Amino acid sequence: MTSRRRIQIVSADRVETAELEPAAAWLKAGGIVAFPTDTFYGLAVDPGSDAAVHALFDLKGRDATAAIPLIAASARQVEGQCGPLAPLAARLAARWWPGPLSLICDAPATIAASIHGGRHTVAIRVPAHAIARGLAEASGAIVTATSANLSGAPPAASADDLGTIADDSRVFVIDGGRTPGGAPSTIVDARGARAELVRDGAIPWGRVLESLQR
Repeated sequence: MTSRRRIQIVSADRVETAELEPAAAWLKAGGIVAFPTDTFYGLAVDPGSDAAVHALFDLKGRDATAAIPLIAASARQVEGQCGPLAPLAARLAARWWPGPLSLICDAPATIAASIHGGRHTVAIRVPAHAIARGLAEASGAIVTATSANLSGAPPAASADDLGTIADDSRVFVIDGGRTPGGAPSTIVDARGARAELVRDGAIPWGRVLESLQR
């Protein structure tokens, strides 16, 4: 992977999974893909590859003990890799996916331990962005979705905002235009009898609770 500025322009309005196969192949070869989501641009790697996850931490300059969020193409893909969702979690997924709500799941044995930083749980969601979902679909598996920025820097709302990340030879950029920005996804742990807020975000906690009362 020695090429620089590897960029593919994709329209989110009419993206097809086949268009994203070059990016999916890059992931399967151990590379990093910068891609748009329904909040900001994210960085995808194969979460089952220790080497790819290490490269991701190195690229961002991120503390290796920090957990990495994941995305999937669908609830079916989540359950295919993480197992069946708990009853409350399934209700929230049915209401808010695709969308900026991440659910805590037990970490599957197939992912690198550094993804969850020793916590043995992961935060995963199905994003409301066709390119993000299409990337997971083309990859055939869940992928990481940590923010596409150097640690401590502002998140990138467009491919132009990626800066030096786009110049790194390990990175394939999917330019899908400007993203909505705003708050990150809300993270909820609904594995037990009660839903618990882990991180406030794009979906207010009150709305999450209201959706469980219907």
